[in-house]
Amino acid sequence: MIHFQLRCSRKHEFEAWFRSSTSFDEQCKRGEVDCPVCGDIEITKALMAPNISTSEKPSGNSAERRAREVAEQILAAAGKLREVIEENSEFVGEDFADEARAIHYGDAEERDIYGSTTDKEAEELDEEGIEFTRIPIRPPPPRRNN
Repeated sequence: MIHFQLRCSRKHEFEAWFRSSTSFDEQCKRGEVDCPVCGDIEITKALMAPNISTSEKPSGNSAERRAREVAEQILAAAGKLREVIEENSEFVGEDFADEARAIHYGDAEERDIYGSTTDKEAEELDEEGIEFTRIPIRPPPPRRNN
């Protein structure tokens, strides 16, 4: 696993782990790497401080274990973020762009909302100066009928 400091075209910096440099390049080319702040997929590597090795080299297993731990921490944080958003906002589903626009222009009650939008709709909201944040959140697991 390799750790990169990354930057989107809007200058947001974040870090991510990849199996290899080639894996990073391939995922970027497919648009699979996006900024966790704004959703931008124009991602480049940012300057990083070098990692100086000592005579003790960690085994591949410990690097994989650490990457797994970091991934679990990220997923746990995303889950908590989802809970806060759901508890404090109204779900508007696929009508997010229309509802955000109505709130912005005073045609709907001002309130916190969340939902989904297409990349095109998000770009249009941004062009209109409507503030919103794209947050990558996985849908909840399907409910089981017992």
